[in-house]
Amino acid sequence: MRRFHVQRYLITGLLTIIPLWVTVAIFGFVLRLLAELGNPVVEGALGELRRFAPDLAGSLTHGWTNTVLALIATLLLLYCIGWLASRVLGRRLLAGFDAVMDRIPMVRTIYDGTKKLTAMMQKKPSGTQRVVLVEFPHPGMRAIGFVTSTMREQESGREMAAVFVPTTPNPTGGYLEIVPLDCLTPTDWTVDQAMAFIISGGAAAPDNLPPTVPCSNRMSAAPSAPAPRV
Repeated sequence: MRRFHVQRYLITGLLTIIPLWVTVAIFGFVLRLLAELGNPVVEGALGELRRFAPDLAGSLTHGWTNTVLALIATLLLLYCIGWLASRVLGRRLLAGFDAVMDRIPMVRTIYDGTKKLTAMMQKKPSGTQRVVLVEFPHPGMRAIGFVTSTMREQESGREMAAVFVPTTPNPTGGYLEIVPLDCLTPTDWTVDQAMAFIISGGAAAPDNLPPTVPCSNRMSAAPSAPAPRV
């Protein structure tokens, strides 16, 4: 009996600490990435500071101080970029930068594709539904997908959809599926609801799940959720 209680308490403690551990791990990864981006700026500033106050520069170089300064520098830089991008001059500069990136063959493909994906994730659906359910990895199982574009199949004229299926709990990776449009199950979920569902491993589930209907009737069976368009 005592051994049973020890095992139960250990499992309960583990299940209690896992959400906190996952949150700390994700935020720690993001903070380290941001600190690495701002580290060159801090190193350059400390190099100039060593000319006038070597002792102060030395104290700022060691320990966690350098990481905090690099993180602050990155956040300030992101804020300045966001402020500049919202101004007319900033939009012109970004348009010029996009034109330069568009002239580089390999970089153009990666940059343009990533920019379209981030723009798609930021934009709220308007009159169309972005979040769908797709049979993946085999019939009988359904996964959350984001419709990124639609296209038409040659000869048959069947309308197809490019669906990004993210992985759990890291939604930055996933699979790209080309699925017939009538084989998608539309939902009334927002992108935020779908992302919370994916990151939480299904714990933060929406209230309603669309019913499973035959493939050829899925888009017509949900009049409240029109077919996805881009």
